[in-house]
Amino acid sequence: MILEEVEVTELQEKAKKVREDIIEEVYHAKSGHPGGSLSVADILTVLYFKEMKINPENPNWEDRDRLVLSKGHCSPALYSCLANRGFFPVEDLKTFRNMNSYLQGHPDKNKVPGVDMTTGSLGQGLSCANGMAIAGKMNQKDYRVYCVLGDGEIEEGQVWEAAMAANKYKLDNLCIVIDNNNLQIDGTIEEVMSSYPIDEKFRSFGFEVIHIDGHDIEEIMKAFEVAKNVKDKPTCIIAKTIKGKGISFMENQAGWHGKAPNEEQYKQAIQSLKGE
Repeated sequence: MILEEVEVTELQEKAKKVREDIIEEVYHAKSGHPGGSLSVADILTVLYFKEMKINPENPNWEDRDRLVLSKGHCSPALYSCLANRGFFPVEDLKTFRNMNSYLQGHPDKNKVPGVDMTTGSLGQGLSCANGMAIAGKMNQKDYRVYCVLGDGEIEEGQVWEAAMAANKYKLDNLCIVIDNNNLQIDGTIEEVMSSYPIDEKFRSFGFEVIHIDGHDIEEIMKAFEVAKNVKDKPTCIIAKTIKGKGISFMENQAGWHGKAPNEEQYKQAIQSLKGE
């Protein structure tokens, strides 16, 4: 196998581990958001294990790349990546959402090493990412800023105000990823408040737009590489994903947006992932 094939295979294995962790976290907490965490697992895996310039021994390193998980309710995926990257012990994942745990339902930058922005109020993450990207330019730093948004989340008006600002300030050090699984808590995107066509909207706001399969590791890697070479404007990667990806009974089911599996479902999910 050539080197790139080895790298892709390794990242696929890491993404599978992230999915296992997501199920463990939500099951032990008896609450959480498995559907969207599973859909974004491959994207976050590539970012944390391949793309981003970070240092687990120095989480606040000035020159690190930044990530804003705007869809903060999908923290189980983020926590798994951070733990397996060495920011905190993997065994702490089982304390997710416990009363005295630092791993809250939504990520808190003041409590969790490696979290760059406290998120949870949907629609606000891109504004924060803009600020980080502008600061990078002002301070002549070469770090990049990544912002992951849900496709239901972009129904929020603040997202589009922030998109205008990203274009105005030519934030070519900013790359946003839309987790386009087409489902939100109340149903499909079209049923609730359609944000389609997402690509045409972001192009009209001055973004470079890239379409990918959000579960194809190689496509994800290539998209981030292309984004790094875009000049004078921000990039929007629209990642087509499947809510609940990897667990057959959760896939494409809006009901698994914010529900924990029972013991039987938990065992079935873990067995399914291990046997993939």
